[in-house]
Amino acid sequence: MPALGLGTWKSAKGEVYEVVRKAIEIGYRHFDCASFYGNESEIGNAISDAIKNGDVIREDLWITSKLWNNRHKKDDIPAAFEITLKDLTLDYLDLYLIHWPVVLQNQASYAQQSSDLISLSEIPLTQTWQGLIDLKEKGLTKHIGVSNFSIKKVNQITEESGIVPEVLQIELHPFLQQQKILNFTQEKGIFLTGYCPLGSADRPAVRILENEPKLFQQQIILDIAKDKDISPAQVILAWAVNRGTSVIPKSVNPERLKQNLEAADIELSTQEMTEMNSLDLHYRYIKGDFWCLEGSDYTLENLWDE
Repeated sequence: MPALGLGTWKSAKGEVYEVVRKAIEIGYRHFDCASFYGNESEIGNAISDAIKNGDVIREDLWITSKLWNNRHKKDDIPAAFEITLKDLTLDYLDLYLIHWPVVLQNQASYAQQSSDLISLSEIPLTQTWQGLIDLKEKGLTKHIGVSNFSIKKVNQITEESGIVPEVLQIELHPFLQQQKILNFTQEKGIFLTGYCPLGSADRPAVRILENEPKLFQQQIILDIAKDKDISPAQVILAWAVNRGTSVIPKSVNPERLKQNLEAADIELSTQEMTEMNSLDLHYRYIKGDFWCLEGSDYTLENLWDE
């Protein structure tokens, strides 16, 4: 899996096709998708056209997608997966993830009230994980993993199934460094991918708090960028790659796309890494509180197990 990929969350319809085509032209080979993002068919058209045009071959691409929360029942997983494959115009995925350790009713695409949610005691994560294991055994996806899982939940599905997730995707950036989880995944041979690596300033307005910390205002980041003659975004992405994680920043700007990709090859000194490590605030931009509705048994405490 290439260390630096292109995230496609919030990539608008009518826009994402051109972004993916341009990204492939620039040199991107890793694309992070999800059925919930609602743009996989357009991404699929871009991938298909790029292959037909000879810009890239399928084997050079790493395509990730994710199972949404309303298809956690084991019997629902194959059909959900087939829709993703069809939309992405692919015969197989490189990586398939459980998007959240949260279960929704089939008819609910999001949690509006507690009745939209199903307890993990009713549909346990191991049932869903077994569904992904079956997909891999059939050769439909080369690798399987989880997203937004805690160490406790990764250990639970591993112990109950005997199969360790190959990838864990979580929010990671200098304000939320999650060193304990990084140490755990390195020990277990799990590869860690960070979403929101630049702070996700374009996430929905209802999830942005007044006076929240801003990565691009940190003097340490600005000083390193000036010293190395690179952009602040490149400093942040290089820090992530230098600590052994992969990252999936999003951009629609061709110059920023290029700069982001180049960040994977930028080395930071031990001193620069130490300075970056001092920025940890354990601050989440994506808090997950939208799953923790009164009347359900989902809480922030048992979502993140902290």
